[in-house]
Amino acid sequence: MERKINIQFIAVSAFAVMITALMSMLLFYNIFKNQVFDDIEAYAHVIQPLDLEFWEQEENLQRLKEDGLRITLIAADGNVEYDSSADKGKMDNHRERPEIKSAMETGEGKEVRWSVTSSLHTLYYAQRLKNGAVLRVGKDSENVFRIFFHMLELVVILAVLIVLLCAGLSRLLTRRLLWPIEKLASNLEGMNQENIYDEIAPFIQTIREQHINILNSAKMRQEFTANVSHELKTPLTAIAGYAELISSGIADDKDTRRFANEIHVNSDRLLSLINDILKLSELDDVEQEFEFEQMDLYQAAQGCLDMLDIQAANQGITLELFGKSCYVMANRRLIDELLYNLCSNAIRYNNQGGKVTVTVDSENNRTVLSVKDSGIGISKEHQERIFERFYRVDKSRSKQRGGTGLGLAIVKHIVAQHNAQLSLESEPGKGTEIRILFS
Repeated sequence: MERKINIQFIAVSAFAVMITALMSMLLFYNIFKNQVFDDIEAYAHVIQPLDLEFWEQEENLQRLKEDGLRITLIAADGNVEYDSSADKGKMDNHRERPEIKSAMETGEGKEVRWSVTSSLHTLYYAQRLKNGAVLRVGKDSENVFRIFFHMLELVVILAVLIVLLCAGLSRLLTRRLLWPIEKLASNLEGMNQENIYDEIAPFIQTIREQHINILNSAKMRQEFTANVSHELKTPLTAIAGYAELISSGIADDKDTRRFANEIHVNSDRLLSLINDILKLSELDDVEQEFEFEQMDLYQAAQGCLDMLDIQAANQGITLELFGKSCYVMANRRLIDELLYNLCSNAIRYNNQGGKVTVTVDSENNRTVLSVKDSGIGISKEHQERIFERFYRVDKSRSKQRGGTGLGLAIVKHIVAQHNAQLSLESEPGKGTEIRILFS
């Protein structure tokens, strides 16, 4: 990157030097041309009062040639009466020459013409005399290209020196420019904010946040892998142990039935855990696309409570549904999963003889789902982490109640898939209410 910036700086400086040199030459030539015009105009004013005999004297003619001047006198009809540098008899009519024509019409005229033979520019100034004739003074001058060619060596030397100077400065400035970024790359968390340019501060902040998110994500995945291994190991160890006791023949018929029941319970727990892991994996897949449709959330809640009725009755839990039919744009399978996890959690962590109340209603033209229980509740310090994977308020008690520790994590992902808002209110001993506000 540093090399690329240096090359670009040098290219820009070289281009700037070339443009500056060219523009300077053009400006210089324009100033030079105006100065020559002023000089020959002054010559014309001096020469005008002199008679023709003065111009024809050899001594005066030689002086004019040494000064690089060409004097021409043109009659009112355009014929040349005198020319200090050519035979007037061989010269054509000058009436249509631009400078002569302008002088006859306005009193004076100026023109620059290219001479093929001399490869020079000739600057002409013409002035109309009182008798109608025109006095023209000419002077040869190098054109801008010849001037530039003569100065080319000096221009090249200056250009090389300026480019070298710019190259050194660009290297210094590039290092100073990139130093905070390079320092940041090697020490993203420890870089002082004061050393960062204001223009890139938002960009750096975004990088830091992404870096933190990546670290947190890596940490969460590591914890998730460890938790999955631990959670899978527990039922598998129990299954293997009971199966070994049965196969060894040590257990009698009564113990065999009890061990078989434990194997069945741990198998169910293992299957539930695997199913929840697969669901989370599906929800984590950013390329996974879910089909959405208009569905009645109230009807879906009724179906969920009907399915959980026996489980609730076994624990003496009363299930209640309030509200009205409210339609949301959602994935039916995911909403069923969300309702099941919320309601089964409300039953599982409730008190004997408690109550679970589900409400589906509208609020400010938005559909609200509320699942409220009269159970054990969640203390403040645990509420922010309750939706993390495998996070349990009371691990031993949670396992006894049969939870996998992934239900609320699945709920959180489903809510995110539907661009909904999730909130929780809870107090130990007074129950928990989870509200989901759909768009």
